[in-house]
Amino acid sequence: MLHHLLGRYLQTHAGQITFVYNAFGKPDLSPEFGNRLKFNLSHSGGLALITIASGSDVGVDLEYIRAQSDYAEIARLFFSAAEVDHLNAIPSHLYAEAFFSCWTKKEAYLKACGEGLAIPLNSFSVPLTSDPAHTPEDLYVASKDLVPARRWSLYTLRPAPGYAGALAIEGTGWRLRQWQWKMPQRVE
Repeated sequence: MLHHLLGRYLQTHAGQITFVYNAFGKPDLSPEFGNRLKFNLSHSGGLALITIASGSDVGVDLEYIRAQSDYAEIARLFFSAAEVDHLNAIPSHLYAEAFFSCWTKKEAYLKACGEGLAIPLNSFSVPLTSDPAHTPEDLYVASKDLVPARRWSLYTLRPAPGYAGALAIEGTGWRLRQWQWKMPQRVE
């Protein structure tokens, strides 16, 4: 599906789409396509999110929200102190959703930067709202000189019931458009 979508945006056959990978494994379009498009993909529990942007670094993350008892411990180990304090103030029945809202924003940002977990999760904080909106939250991250400070837009996504998602894109002033694609039913 990713090849098909990129081919449509680039007005070329999907079979012509090839990728290159940076030192951290992040895919990009091969050089013959220039820097016209940036993309990212995430999947969880039978659902996938694909984001395609015009020339700006972009990342997307998707997680199936499942109940577990160790989210507070994971947050304490990997989230910033401000994020942990915010999560600790949340009623327990909303904790898993808030945890994944934070997690997906952090992952989307790391994927957009292209360096993955080389940037520690606790070295920056994300805004901790969980309401999906078509207006982004600003994130200006100077994460201990690991990545040059840049301004980012973060979008909270709810692609389906029981899922949390986030989109991070460099810069501001973006217009978000969303489409849903369903696999055709197979007749046997």
